[in-house]
Amino acid sequence: MLDTPDELQLDEVVWQGLHRFLDTYADLKSDDHVVIAYTPDSRTYAAWAALACESRGVEASLVFMAPLRDPWFCERLAPLIPPESEGRLILLTFEKHTMSHNKVIKTLVADRSPETYRVVRTINASREVFTTGVETSPSLLSALNTTVIERCQAARRVRIRAPGGTDLVATIDSDKYQYKSSRGVHIPGKFMVVPPGEVATFPASISGRLVADFALNVNVLFEGDVRLERCPVVVDVEDGAMTRFSCENEEMSAFLEHSFSRPNAKRVGELGFGTNPAVSTCLPENSHLNERVPGIHLGFGQHNQTDEVAGYACDIHIDLCARGGSIWFDDDDEPLDLENVPPSKNTHPSLISGEDVFSDDAEDDCCGMLR
Repeated sequence: MLDTPDELQLDEVVWQGLHRFLDTYADLKSDDHVVIAYTPDSRTYAAWAALACESRGVEASLVFMAPLRDPWFCERLAPLIPPESEGRLILLTFEKHTMSHNKVIKTLVADRSPETYRVVRTINASREVFTTGVETSPSLLSALNTTVIERCQAARRVRIRAPGGTDLVATIDSDKYQYKSSRGVHIPGKFMVVPPGEVATFPASISGRLVADFALNVNVLFEGDVRLERCPVVVDVEDGAMTRFSCENEEMSAFLEHSFSRPNAKRVGELGFGTNPAVSTCLPENSHLNERVPGIHLGFGQHNQTDEVAGYACDIHIDLCARGGSIWFDDDDEPLDLENVPPSKNTHPSLISGEDVFSDDAEDDCCGMLR
């Protein structure tokens, strides 16, 4: 899907979002060294970020990277990484469809103290990442995610219902399966992925019906319209696997039929809850921003655990997202409304991974995008 002229227009709303991104996510200071890496499909967004840095008196170095395979990226990036003694490094990356070269970046910062660098990786770069995706502060997202995690960790059984017709019953095993918490909070030594706003885990068991009436998000190239508001995908799930699905959109139905035919792609690998209150409108293109809408989504195929823990492997991840929803925990009569989550006053739980996006490096091609 090609970017439209409106998509590429740097207006005041985008400009404010850029500075919010630099302030609250990149934590940019006047004496930082900024390097911006970008793929060809995201050069505009990289240029915007460089302009915003320049307006603050910080000159950013820009470096091109080919998506997935780029044998010379390390040679181009390495000279731009300053010695630790010269100050903090802020490395920003922008990509449209991929998350490339994690290994290269990790190698180049491996000898630095974690406090002397920050890596912020933007996936599905678009104007909406700046106008919507980073509108909510990391502190609020952290508090919202904490509420969801606390309620899940205290329960064994959950029932999830959504206005579109979703009705699921799942068993949660918080001792065995780890949580993912995307909240935009910097953890020294870790890479931050934006747009943020999600809690996810692996369901020990799950059955029922998902009516995905918001969006599809998938980790393979898909150039169709991912919006599902007019043509929901209805999925029946039994014992942790899809048994049947339907969708009136022929293109979407054909894509899902092909995707679900891959080994283990019918398995539910993720029980996810979007938590970003700024997300309300679905983008037509494949985007993690759609997955952040307050609501329930199931990820089929690739899971968010280790293969040993999950018990299988899969090279495709199919997120089907529903808007809104409520969660009943065990025998509690009062559900948690996903569109009105009260922020927790407690500290975000430790030992929770902050990343929900894997690298598409050609060396391991974990997302299957090269097929």
